[in-house]
Amino acid sequence: MSKAKTSDVVIIGAGVAGASLALALSGHGLSIQLIEATDRSGYLLPTARDLHSFDLRVSALTPRSVKILERLGVWQSIKSYRYFPYTHMKVWDADGTGSIEFDSAAVGAPELGNIVENRALISELMNEVIRRVDIAVISPDQLEYAVSSGYENLLKITLLSGEKITSRLLVAADGANSRVRGLMGFETKEWDYYQQAIVATVQIEKHHEATAWQRFSSTGPLAFLPLPGGENTHYCSIVWSCDDWLAEELNSLADEQFCKRLAAEFEYRLGHILGVSDRATFPLKQSHAISYFKPSVALVGDSAHRIHPLAGQGLNIGLLDIDVLAEELLLAHNSNIEIGSSGVLARYQRRRRGENLQMMLAMDGFKHLFGSRKIPVRWLRNEGLRKVNQLEWVKKRIISYAMGLD
Repeated sequence: MSKAKTSDVVIIGAGVAGASLALALSGHGLSIQLIEATDRSGYLLPTARDLHSFDLRVSALTPRSVKILERLGVWQSIKSYRYFPYTHMKVWDADGTGSIEFDSAAVGAPELGNIVENRALISELMNEVIRRVDIAVISPDQLEYAVSSGYENLLKITLLSGEKITSRLLVAADGANSRVRGLMGFETKEWDYYQQAIVATVQIEKHHEATAWQRFSSTGPLAFLPLPGGENTHYCSIVWSCDDWLAEELNSLADEQFCKRLAAEFEYRLGHILGVSDRATFPLKQSHAISYFKPSVALVGDSAHRIHPLAGQGLNIGLLDIDVLAEELLLAHNSNIEIGSSGVLARYQRRRRGENLQMMLAMDGFKHLFGSRKIPVRWLRNEGLRKVNQLEWVKKRIISYAMGLD
């Protein structure tokens, strides 16, 4: 039998969270193994800018997330590929006249956020990962099981390929259906919204005005996120969250009928929908791990929490997890403290779990508030939107918090 490899940190999952953590820990004297179930040998990003060239999954990165990516050395390469900075946000209630608008100029910022394709994020992160000599990528492979070695808090990790690794810390960055979380016995609280999100790229008749648009209705929110286009061609990424029955109905429509239905649902704010890409659909649930750690094991990103997409904060809070965990691990490493100890990982949990839970509860509250058909609730939320829209100092606080400036 071959001798087991040794590693300071084994990260399961080479998506945005896993690759970001590997880069954040790189260059500090730690040996890092990054394990990914799919082939991560490289992406060929499309250079075309048309309806079918954009990734169906995009993220609205806050300025705080951009700063993290800058520190990781990948933001400039992402920008050089393509992204879209948005300066405005418009939100309104379909069942009334209440609305609210935000502008980056109110807080003296050049933009509220940046729309980035997820595959571009992963591609540039992995391009940087393979440049780092202290990060070993094992792909395709996946975790089979992990057990305590009984010696100095080390874990014995076995991969599906049969490869064995002894590690001081195992990090789950393998998504909402985390195998690590299940194998290591973490408990979660989960609630199902009985809704689905339809994502696609659409060509719109009118320019999107560098604005992120969101319309709330009783069946779920509909978001239009601006994408780069041409002189006379305009694109948006849509996230249409709707009840299961409506999602099934919409998915049964041919493209032309879907475009007509979408334009009407969006009240023709951007004119007619001139075309739609392939569509993808995924179920909407929220889940939260009761604990983010066990001795020598930590959860990050979607492995720790799964959030409703109505505010687009899932990837942003995942990057904040990475930033804080890396900071705590490097502080411990530089102080000769065991990086997988409960004390180190508990500090990470204290700094992140409460803030994440607060965000999740807020999104859950918004979902139920705007999903109510009761007339008193509809009146209160519309009146609330109008009142807040008139209070510039309140809007500034909301913008600052959403951008990660507070």
